[in-house]
Amino acid sequence: MTAAEILSDADDSMELAVEYAKEEFAAIRTGRAHPAMFAKITAEYYGAYTPLQQLASFQVPEARMVLVTPYDRASLPAIEKAIRQSDLGVNPSNDGNSIRLVLPELTEQRRKEYIKLARTKAEDARISIRGSRRTAKDALDKLVKDKEVGEDEVTRAEKQLDASTKKYVDQVDEVLKHKESELLEV
Repeated sequence: MTAAEILSDADDSMELAVEYAKEEFAAIRTGRAHPAMFAKITAEYYGAYTPLQQLASFQVPEARMVLVTPYDRASLPAIEKAIRQSDLGVNPSNDGNSIRLVLPELTEQRRKEYIKLARTKAEDARISIRGSRRTAKDALDKLVKDKEVGEDEVTRAEKQLDASTKKYVDQVDEVLKHKESELLEV
């Protein structure tokens, strides 16, 4: 493996960590309703746990209201149960065809809990990025040790690796800052 391949692999895994953080942030509820809130919720459907987004469509007719329409009416009770047991803090109302969710206003305490959760997820992403950096650095050190490349090339590659690490950590920080401001909006 060459230094360029090691850097490319590290870059790819760091980018995945940022994408994962974005997905995790999307699942954290803000004051407004959005379909991504249901991304991590699964319902038991014919004996298998299935993501809600595969079982129903989601519409947001108002800022704090979600209308969940199942593709199969038989899944309605399972979807309602999954939403009720989730950490969204909503009480679904079932009219026989669809489920209507009215999201309550976020309390100050709940906002702080969500910000704390977002910071934890951001730190997980940073740890993953630093782990990718460490793996790449070890691989570069091994190249030098095995005398496959010169120390100058590895030094250049390490500088690139550090720049990539900083770039992706900054991206996570930026996404976190955006999520925090979203959560603090009243």
